[in-house]
Amino acid sequence: MSKASMVIPDQESLAPIPQPREEIISTRAEWMSELWHFRELLYFLAWRDVKVRYKQAAFGAAWAIIQPLFTMLIFTFFFGRMANIPSGGIPYPLFFYTTLVPWTYFAGTLGQGGNSLVSNASLITKIYFPRILLPASSALSSLLDFGVGSSFLVIMMAYYRVKPSWTLVFWPLAILEMLLVTLGISMWLAALNVRYRDIKHVIPFMIQLGLWVSPVLYPVNYLSPRWRPLLALNPLSAVMEGFRACIFPTHQLDWNLMATSLGTSLLCFVIGALYFRKAERTFADII
Repeated sequence: MSKASMVIPDQESLAPIPQPREEIISTRAEWMSELWHFRELLYFLAWRDVKVRYKQAAFGAAWAIIQPLFTMLIFTFFFGRMANIPSGGIPYPLFFYTTLVPWTYFAGTLGQGGNSLVSNASLITKIYFPRILLPASSALSSLLDFGVGSSFLVIMMAYYRVKPSWTLVFWPLAILEMLLVTLGISMWLAALNVRYRDIKHVIPFMIQLGLWVSPVLYPVNYLSPRWRPLLALNPLSAVMEGFRACIFPTHQLDWNLMATSLGTSLLCFVIGALYFRKAERTFADII
């Protein structure tokens, strides 16, 4: 080989190729510490979702009461008065409204959180931040609606003269479980929606189906014992039964179903978080 054909590489060509910023941060920092570092961004994203939701809305936050209230009236007429679904002595409007408030939270958050990555594609491709903040902000902002809807529950309890008991202290635990289930499923669907855009059509179908396979309109003991193990696999079963038990101490709980459903709730959150974490590095490339 002649000297003219020999090319001596300079130092710049021998320098390591810089990796994308997202990859460097995700490998050097722990996930939890990274989330803590961006905690203020979570607040601003959640507040942005609240402002967008109620922008130019005549009734504003009152929709958090109107939606479950009118749904409760319809269910009371058809399933309470006509179908005579047993409520355990609980007034039908109160029986349905207690579970419709968390169900409205779950359905609204799932629809928003499942599409949170795709709807914020321009933001994802421009700057780095933990992508989990997008579905998490949807779950956090919807808690405002849940709080407004729950406040009307106090008025209904006073109207029907239902006194709260000591079991009400478990209300925050029921909210925490609701949040874990909703966030876990939202993370899983949001990550899948980036790769498979068919998911945006699947989410409304899942919400409609979930209303009937969850004990929102009926108590668990309404089903025959052979179907209850299948109902226990639904993580929302423990959520709905937990809210009823907090308000009505006389409500009978199936502890085997509650234990199985609680385990399923934790499993949904763990699987959703792990899958989201695995797919997070490719979001900016394929979104």
